Amino acid sequence: MRFMIMFKADADTEAAAPACMAIPEMGRFLEELKNDGVLLATEGLKPSSSGARLRYSGGKVSVTDGPFAEAKELVAGFVLVDVASRQAAVELGERFLRVAGDGTAAEVREVFDAPHDVAHATERQAHPPAKGA
Repeated sequence: MRFMIMFKADADTEAAAPACMAIPEMGRFLEELKNDGVLLATEGLKPSSSGARLRYSGGKVSVTDGPFAEAKELVAGFVLVDVASRQAAVELGERFLRVAGDGTAAEVREVFDAPHDVAHATERQAHPPAKGA
């Protein structure tokens, strides 16, 4: 199962500070995950001031340049892992937060598995559950 652990931006990361100040410790932790075959990808993101937000509506794309005021909803970085369960991903997220330091926050989300999830959704649409089920 693949999960993305997204690290939330804060005032420091939006001011271009690294999401993790414990660079050597984080490097060792990432190397451990890579050696274990768990780590698929990881990156830190630059502040939203250097980004753009795109929205498709009514057949048109609108682009809004950063920065974005909703810092609590912004992502400062991510880790993509392949683990056996949601619980294993949460436990890795907890370890990341401990290395990254006090005040950091993250969200763990399972990655959409297109062949499996699309087939499952198609089956649900073809045979919806009975009302009250």
